[in-house]
Amino acid sequence: MKKIIIPIDFSEHSEYALKTAAKLAEKHNAELLALHMLEMSDIMLSTTDGIQNQKTMFFLQLAEQKFKDFLNKDYLNDVKVTPIIKHFKVFSEVNDVAKKYDADLVVMGSHGTNGFTEYFVGSNTERVVRNSNLPVLVVKNDMMDVNFNVVAFACDFSEESINSYLKAKEMFGKQGAKVYLIHVNLPNERFKSSLEIEKKVVNFFAKADSNLDKMEDVFYVSDYTIENGVLNCANKIGADLILVPTHGRKGLAHFFQGSIGEDVANHATLPVMTFKI
Repeated sequence: MKKIIIPIDFSEHSEYALKTAAKLAEKHNAELLALHMLEMSDIMLSTTDGIQNQKTMFFLQLAEQKFKDFLNKDYLNDVKVTPIIKHFKVFSEVNDVAKKYDADLVVMGSHGTNGFTEYFVGSNTERVVRNSNLPVLVVKNDMMDVNFNVVAFACDFSEESINSYLKAKEMFGKQGAKVYLIHVNLPNERFKSSLEIEKKVVNFFAKADSNLDKMEDVFYVSDYTIENGVLNCANKIGADLILVPTHGRKGLAHFFQGSIGEDVANHATLPVMTFKI
């Protein structure tokens, strides 16, 4: 991990993200790419009117100064920080920045009250996750520790989840973390027998790893909802982080086949990292 993008909107939660990213940067000797996206219209930026031009320059300079002041933190003294300002709030531009600077991770702060949909929908975080091709680490609080030694990967063991699994395995394998996979078996029409689940898991690892060594790191959980199963199991195994694959097409309420549940991150005391399928 060499470069980390932190979208900044000057909120309390974006500072949580900045602090977390700074700790990760110190740990991995990485560079921080602090990204602020202005809400400037085409008219303001392309106008030839003198007074309008002056207003535009004033707002640009004001935003740049506010950004500079926001990044003036003691905890950033020993971290390389590259400030980046985009004139439009276009969240797909996170991918452009990632490609230009060869970034590895996006870190964002967010808050929640009553479920995963309310936690993200309409927020900058939801839009970044939806558009980002990079893994996105979402934090809600001021994290004291970024040592993710035990990681819980929520998985339905579909073939389309293989790529996310391999990315997660590579990222956290390098850090010496133990990655466990959690499969939640639901009642009613989504219920599967133990034999059906095991066949699916065997097929998954055979294609992903060409071996079945990780079978011993799979937890099978029966619960009424996926979110409850994931959270209960993550707490039981002492996980430091929950990983979730996402399609990114309809936001974080649609992670993989079906929905992982709207309350996962909101009810979790743990940070959540998403991987694009």
